[in-house]
Amino acid sequence: MIGRITGMVSGAVLAALLAGCAGSYSGSAPVASGPPAPAVRLVQPPARGQSELQVLFWNDTQRSERFRAMEQWFAGHEVPAAKSPRALPKGAPLSPALQAEITALMQSTKTAGVMVLVDGKVVHEEYGLGLKPTDRWTSFSVAKSFTSTLLGAAVKDGFITSLDDPVTRYIPGLKGSAYEGVTVRQLATMTSGVKWNESYTDPNSDVAQMNRFVVEYGADAIVAQMKALPREAEPGAKWVYKTGETNLIGVLVENAVGKPLAEYAQSKIAEPAGFAGGLFWMVDPRGGNIGGCCLSITLADYARMGQFALEGGKGIVPEGWFAEATDSAVDFGTSGFGYGYQWWTYPQGTYGAQGIFGQGITIFPQQRVLVAYVGNWATASGGPERGQMLDLSRKIVAEAK
Repeated sequence: MIGRITGMVSGAVLAALLAGCAGSYSGSAPVASGPPAPAVRLVQPPARGQSELQVLFWNDTQRSERFRAMEQWFAGHEVPAAKSPRALPKGAPLSPALQAEITALMQSTKTAGVMVLVDGKVVHEEYGLGLKPTDRWTSFSVAKSFTSTLLGAAVKDGFITSLDDPVTRYIPGLKGSAYEGVTVRQLATMTSGVKWNESYTDPNSDVAQMNRFVVEYGADAIVAQMKALPREAEPGAKWVYKTGETNLIGVLVENAVGKPLAEYAQSKIAEPAGFAGGLFWMVDPRGGNIGGCCLSITLADYARMGQFALEGGKGIVPEGWFAEATDSAVDFGTSGFGYGYQWWTYPQGTYGAQGIFGQGITIFPQQRVLVAYVGNWATASGGPERGQMLDLSRKIVAEAK
């Protein structure tokens, strides 16, 4: 454990600032064996002005409409549905009282969908804000847990030798920067010791400056921004939430495997997890995908991803990967909350993925219960909604016992 951490920043990313146009990805992909999977295709939306692409400044109505249609606003890779989608059979429904409580919370928080699985069976499924079961909804920082899973797959496949390898082995452009001497594991747990400001209200913060680097450096933007950052602590000594570091994990995995994250995710997540609605993942100017955010899937596929993690990854990641990735590598004081490999850890052995404006997958492994939800909450970094959803999830678990 890193020890007592006094501050915790909510997971998020300025997705709109990374509205790049895709070039061609320069990596060379390994040759796949067996029948070819359906092609991953590049989606290019109509050209739009930069002012239209500032996600944090969309109004409530725009968010509710656009969060389920991000491919109409941003370039990205579209991964088709799995050849054999995972069935989600119906289980015994929750009590009428608990169903009513879910409906009330959805309406009061502008949550667009909630799905509850118990032992892989759907015990509750509900939609709002015009969302349909076949619609995809953007994930924001829930995508970080997907990127973490692809990191594990790259270790399993031998593309990454060890999490204790130096980051610079896979991203040579960081040599001589504050990332010299930082390990892949420290990058995964956001304990690099590199200074970063994730404020969404400060226009001069590092996360707000992403667009400037895209404009100035194009395909080299991610590495250019991160290599310019100073060190504020020794590697492993301090936790600071950094969307930029998950973007680096994306670059690292893509460099190691030689293909974009979305293409790797097709064989390592979408197919084995049995996604029924496909997947859309935004690209950056490199033509690769944005590791820290910007992935869209259906509510049921959020649940399938949670079930995939709950069941251990079906041999796609190293044995015990999810147990390790969802254990608290960093403790936030004595609160019971912490952080693993791009997964949030909660009290009593619970863990999850979460993103701004109300996306999340909360997993109770001992009880084999998960709650997936997507929404358009009032503010990016959140108010009371996240705690309310966690409290409601615990009531669901108590009833499911």
